Amino acid sequence: MAYWCVLVAALLPIVCAGLAKWGMFRVSRREGGYDNHDPRAWMARQSGWRARANAAQANSFEALPFFIGAVVIAHQLGAGQTSLDLLALLFVFLRLLYIMMYVADLATLRSVMWSLAFAVNIGILFVGYR
Repeated sequence: MAYWCVLVAALLPIVCAGLAKWGMFRVSRREGGYDNHDPRAWMARQSGWRARANAAQANSFEALPFFIGAVVIAHQLGAGQTSLDLLALLFVFLRLLYIMMYVADLATLRSVMWSLAFAVNIGILFVGYR
């Protein structure tokens, strides 16, 4: 299960990117629609929830290496599978909440979710130590 959570966590940035671009594919570029010829410049011009979804994408990419490393290290150290699976699921759940809070502009709750997910990730890293 923990390895499946790694896959889900790897997909979260893509979900955020899709969310940031949601509804803009059918709008012409002249009218501000998504510009696949220069997507980064288009995204840089966005504001509000689209910009926050893009920021959540960046943060999701930033959180990914530590999560992957923690899961692999926990496995190498012989962590109990049930504990590792539950912690990995909790991490993914908290990251989903983080994304939702970010897009909804609930800054304090977003920071709480980030902190909790980070703490869970540290827990994953150490769950295999005896």
